[in-house]
Amino acid sequence: MKLLLTNDDGIEAPGLEVLERAARDWGDPIIVAPAEGQSGVGHQVTTDRPIAVERIDAGRYSVQGTPADCARVALTEICPDASWVLAGVNRGANLGADIYTSGTVAAAREAALLGCRAAAISQYVFKGRQLDWEVVYRRAASLLKRLLTGDLAPGEFWNANLPHPATDADVEEVVCALDIRPHGVAYRSEGGAFIYQAVYHERPRQPGRDVDVCLGGRASVTRMVLDIAGSAVNPDPCRLDEGPLP
Repeated sequence: MKLLLTNDDGIEAPGLEVLERAARDWGDPIIVAPAEGQSGVGHQVTTDRPIAVERIDAGRYSVQGTPADCARVALTEICPDASWVLAGVNRGANLGADIYTSGTVAAAREAALLGCRAAAISQYVFKGRQLDWEVVYRRAASLLKRLLTGDLAPGEFWNANLPHPATDADVEEVVCALDIRPHGVAYRSEGGAFIYQAVYHERPRQPGRDVDVCLGGRASVTRMVLDIAGSAVNPDPCRLDEGPLP
């Protein structure tokens, strides 16, 4: 099957390379990714100017646009027969409220809006701890096995986050709900400007939900459900089968 890969860290990001390696066990990956980093752009799309696309080589395209642009252009013009859209592996978690600002998650959401199965995968980075991309690859490959064989209804997509434990041991993968608490936001005033001061690892946590699961050392897997104009496929956006994946 064809697997469309994208991200928000840019086409040269190591996380995208890791995802491509893991995806090759499941099909033929085609990369359509932003030419430059697009972290934090959310679900921004480009409609007021042309979107330049460069074919770097077979199955690899660089896009002067956002992650959502990449999903749109790829699924309508480059690879309309893709079976899945996989976004990531993002360097940095996309948990709880992050789903609204994340370009990685937006790419998967846009794919779901266009009727394609999708998953966003992110890697939490504990401050001061080195990230081993080979360990990320192994964990992402295990996670893909769960995601690509899991059951998704139309209008649903996965949002998964890998933890950053101090060892390279395998981690438990847990299906859990989205944490609906806001970030603990704080700023320092300096020279007429406000400088963000909040510590990600210290953000509020709802027990058993994605922030608590991932920051606690397990991989979080959340089934996201689209609700367009009040006509959700699943009327309860928090419905899911919680607990360890089988």
